[in-house]
Formats: sequence, structure tokens, C-alpha cells
Amino acid sequence: MAAVAAKRIKRVAAGQRGFVPLNRTREQNSSRIGKRKRVNKNKKKNWNKYSDIQDVEDFLDDVRLQEKATGGLLSEKPDDSLFFVDTGDQKKVTQEVPVTKRGKSSKPLRVDLILQHDSLVPSPKDILAHQQPNAKKLRRISQRIEKQVAKGLQLRRQKQLQRRKAGGATSPSEKSLPDDDPSRPFYDIWGQEEMLSGDAFYLEQTKKKPVKRPDRLNEKPSSLPAVEIIAPGGSYNPDFFDHQALLLEAHMVEEKKQKEALKLAQQLAVRKEDIATEETVFQEQVEGLVEEDDEEEDELKGEEEPKGSAPAVGRGKKTERQRKREKAEKEKEKKRRAQRELVDQRQQLFQLRSIRAELKGREQRTRQKQALYQAQKEAQKFLPQRLGKLKFQAPDLEVQLSDELSGSLRTLKPEGSILKDRFKSLQKRNMIEPRERAKFVRRNKLKYVEKRAFKAIT
Repeated sequence: MAAVAAKRIKRVAAGQRGFVPLNRTREQNSSRIGKRKRVNKNKKKNWNKYSDIQDVEDFLDDVRLQEKATGGLLSEKPDDSLFFVDTGDQKKVTQEVPVTKRGKSSKPLRVDLILQHDSLVPSPKDILAHQQPNAKKLRRISQRIEKQVAKGLQLRRQKQLQRRKAGGATSPSEKSLPDDDPSRPFYDIWGQEEMLSGDAFYLEQTKKKPVKRPDRLNEKPSSLPAVEIIAPGGSYNPDFFDHQALLLEAHMVEEKKQKEALKLAQQLAVRKEDIATEETVFQEQVEGLVEEDDEEEDELKGEEEPKGSAPAVGRGKKTERQRKREKAEKEKEKKRRAQRELVDQRQQLFQLRSIRAELKGREQRTRQKQALYQAQKEAQKFLPQRLGKLKFQAPDLEVQLSDELSGSLRTLKPEGSILKDRFKSLQKRNMIEPRERAKFVRRNKLKYVEKRAFKAIT
């Protein structure tokens, strides 16, 4: 039975593609393999499936092995590095091996040998370490400078430095120039002379005086703390009255939401007067079918004009007596107004106390308005501002009912999300604007296509 099984295994193995026995010649191998399968290689899917690239893989594996063992191809190595002449006269150089106290040689551990780098292939070059920002621009500038130096020309920067040195003392107008102005005075920080300690530009350039931080960067957008402490009633084992106070607060919030929803529903509801009835429907149907009487219009048009009316007569020219009388009346009215103004001024002398009291009251009202404005301004620091098109929506209060209290940390169930809590805290402290989840909008419409297999079935 064993011999029969062995023969069957050999016969199956010999029938497999690629099996080449050691005792057969090349001609026998080619006849044993048989005809190759004819495949259409015009199609891309058959390239890798029926292309034999084993010789290329073997060549690449051999190249990798040579690079790993010798650091390059053996064909490119010089003979001196591969061979040496053994004359037998040279003494063998013994490698020094560390010896322990007992006289035995200490070999490196297997763990250390595994971690050692045994490949001679150099590590890949880090391209990012050699890259520089604006390298092309800096290279062009350096090339232009080299050409100018080769021609014997003086650079513009050097001319400016020499002009600064030759200028000597600077005027106050030069000290007021901006930092990036090339015409600023030149300071030699390595010179022996001591510069004035009060020069702000010199102190900033020598790092002895830090740049002033803008005051607006020190202002916080909100006075709220980063982490708000929950009310005492939100504890896992709260006091009865604290828990009831928190429940009342949550109840007021829910009641306010219900009132807003009811108000919105009432505004959107249809009024009873706007509901169509049988009478209004009938009136709409017969509209325009019945001719209306125009008797009222005829009566209005045929009204007679009132009797005894006489045409208006234009006014004639005024007489001399009438003009004198009008002039005398105007002078009397002018004198009467002057007399009244004089009386009012005299009366104001006796109203100094009342005027003073009125001014004091006005100043007090102004101070009250200013105090109210400051109080509102301080209160605004604790409120979320409108930073975008959306308003800040306060999160729901995390409160448990009386029958949901656990009383122990072991049986306490976690509620809420730390990520959402921090996100809402940033919005409430005016650090980011309120946001909502972006809606998915499909740009291109879906195109439904029936496959060939589905068409064949249908």
C-alpha cells in the first residue's frame, strides 16, 4: 500500500505545471510540460495573469542580496576587494575577544545579534531634511550676487551699510523710522563704543528689550470660567432641598420651551375667520353672475348744486387806513414779545433754586444711566455673543429624578459627553462661533444603469 501511495504522489506531482525532475534533460522537460495555453494578451487583465516574469524576479532578488551582503554589485567591485593572495607568511591577526573573570570568552547575546544592523545598503536619503523654503529664489539671489562680485560691482546692501557708518550721529527723525526701513541708522553691536540705553530700536535688536505685547491679546473674550461647577443638586448623593431646587430650574426651562412652541403653533395656526363656510363658497361661485343696480351712482352724479351760492370775488387794493392799522398792530405785537421776554428773564432770577435742583436731577439721571450701562456691559461679559448667523443654544440640564438617584458611585450611570461639554463651553466663552452639522448635498445626480447580466435575466 505504501508503494502504491508513493507512485500516486509522484504521478500527481509530475502532472503539475512547473514540476521539473532532476533526472530529465531540457528537451524532455519541454515535452513533458506540454503545449502552453493560448491567451489573448491584448487585454490588460491577462498581462499579469499569463506573463512569466520569474526570471526578472530572480534577477532582482540576486541584486538585492548582493547589495545587502557586499554593499553593491559584485561585477562593479574591484578585484582587490574580492580576492587576496595568501602567501602564508603573514601572521594571523587574532581578534580581541572580551574575557570574563573566570577566563571564559563572553559572547554577545542572541538578542543583541538579532538587533544588529547586518545590511550594507545605505539608509535612504531624507529629502525633507535638505529642503529649504524658497530655495529656488535664494539660489537665484546667490547666483546674482556671485555675478556682481565677479564683475567687481558693489552690492546695494553694502553701500547702505557704508552710508550708515559714514553718517555718524543720527537725527531724531531717523530714529522714528520703522524697523524694516533700510535707511535706518546703523549700529555695530560688536563695537567698543557704548550705545544709548534709551534707544528702543537698539534694545529690541540686541534682544535686551522684548517686543511689547498688544493689550488686546491679554483680554479674554468672556469672563466665564473654563470649567463651570454644577449646582449642588447635581451630585450623585445630593441634599433634598438642593435637588428640589435643581428640579425646579429644569422644570422652568422645559416650561419655557413649551410656551415658545405653543406660541409658534398659535402664530402658524389658521384663524377661524379664514376658514371657508357654505355661505362664502356660494358667494364666490355666484360672483359676477348678478348685475348690480347703479341707482346709487346715478343719484350721486345727479345731485343738484346748492342754491344761493355766489362766485367768489377777489379782494381789492388796501386803503391807506388799513395799511396804517396793520403796521400799528405789528409794532404792538413786537413790543408785547419784548416785554414778555424781559418779564421771563426777571422771573428766572427767582427760579435759581428750582433750576439748580433740575440740573442736579439731570446729572443724577445721567450717572444712573452710566452706571446701568456699565452694569449691562459687565453682564455682557458673562453672556455668549452673536459671532455668526446662528445663536448659541444652551445644552440641556443633566438632572436625575428622585427615583433615579443611585446614592453610590458604584451604581452611578454616566451621563452626557465630555467632548460635547467642552465644545459648548468654547461656544459659550465666545472662542468659537455656534455651529451645526453640515448637510450632505449631492452635486451630481445618480445615474442608474442596468448591467448586462441583469438585462439577460429580465
